[in-house]
Amino acid sequence: MAKRSSIKDVASRAGVSVTTVSHVLNDVPGKRISDDTRSRVRQAADELSYRPNSMARSLRLQRSHILAMVSDQIATTPHAGQIILGAQEAASKRGWLLMLVNSGGDRETERAEILALQQRQVDGFLYATMYHQVVDVPAELGDSAVTLLDARCDDRRIPSVAPDEVQGGQVATQLLLDQGHRRIGLINNADDIPATEGRLTGYLSALREAGIEPDDDLVERGRSEASGGYAAGLALLDRDPRPTAIFCFNDRMAMGLYQAAAERGLRIPEDLSVVGFDNQELIADGLRPGLTTVALPHYEMGAWAVETLIRRLEDPDTPSEQVLLRCPVVERGSVSPPAASPGA
Repeated sequence: MAKRSSIKDVASRAGVSVTTVSHVLNDVPGKRISDDTRSRVRQAADELSYRPNSMARSLRLQRSHILAMVSDQIATTPHAGQIILGAQEAASKRGWLLMLVNSGGDRETERAEILALQQRQVDGFLYATMYHQVVDVPAELGDSAVTLLDARCDDRRIPSVAPDEVQGGQVATQLLLDQGHRRIGLINNADDIPATEGRLTGYLSALREAGIEPDDDLVERGRSEASGGYAAGLALLDRDPRPTAIFCFNDRMAMGLYQAAAERGLRIPEDLSVVGFDNQELIADGLRPGLTTVALPHYEMGAWAVETLIRRLEDPDTPSEQVLLRCPVVERGSVSPPAASPGA
C-alpha cells in the first residue's frame, strides 16, 4: 500500500514552509502569500493527492465547516432545484459541507430541525423559502449566523438575497415595447406577495417610461396556476380593442393564456405575443411555440447566500447586505412585432 503524502511532502515539493502550506490549503484569511506561491502549493498538493485533515482543522478552529439550509418546501419544488445546486457548489468550492432540511411549512417541524442542527455544531444557517417572501426569522436562530435566501426581513442586520421583481417586470414589458407593442396586458397573481407587487410596479414603470399611460382594463388577476391564466386570458382577449401582447406573472399562467388564445382563434406570436416569468423549463420549453420568459436567478441566489454566510463566519465585522439580483430574459418563440390587429 502506497504511503500517504504528508504536509511536509507538499512543503518540500513546493519549496515553502509547512506553515505556508497550511495557510494556503486552509484558506487562512489575512496572510500575505503571493499568487505564484499559492499556485505552487496547490499544484504540489494535487500532484501528491494531499488533502488537509478536515477533522483536525475543525478542532483547531472550533468549527464544523458545515452549513445548513432550512427551507419550507424548496427541496420538493423542481424549478427551485438550482437554488440548492448553487448553494452546494459554492460551499464545496470553499471546502464546506451543506446540509438540507425541509420543514414542509410546519413550524414545529422547523423548530425541531433547527435545534437538532445546532446540537450537531452547524456553523451557520441559510433560511430559505420556496418563493420570495418577507419572513420573521425563527427565534431559535437568534444566536446563530444566518443568511436569508429568496426571502428578506425587516432586520437590516441579517443578510438576504432575493430576485429583483421590479426589474424583472420592467425587462419583460420592455421586451414587448421594443417589438412595437403599445397595448400590453398583464395577467398578475391574486396573492399578496412581493412578486405580485414588484412585477406590477415594473410593468407600470416600463409603460410610463415609454410614454404610455397604463390602462386598468388591461390588468387581470387570478390564481397563479394555468387555470388562473386561462380565465384572466379570456377576459383580456375579449376586450375591445384587445391587447396585442400580454405579460404573465409566471409560466403556469402563460400556459393557461396559450389555451385561451387557441380558443379565440389567435396564433402566438403572429396575433398575440406572450412573455412569462420563472423560466420553468418543463413548461417554457414544452409549449409551442416556446415561451419567452424571465428567469429567476436561483443558482446565483444560492451561491451568493453561501458565500456571504461563510464570509461573515470568517469575519463577523463584514457589513450586512440585503441584495436583489437581476432577472434575465430567456428568449424563445412567443414574441414578435404586432400584426395589423385592433390596438396594434
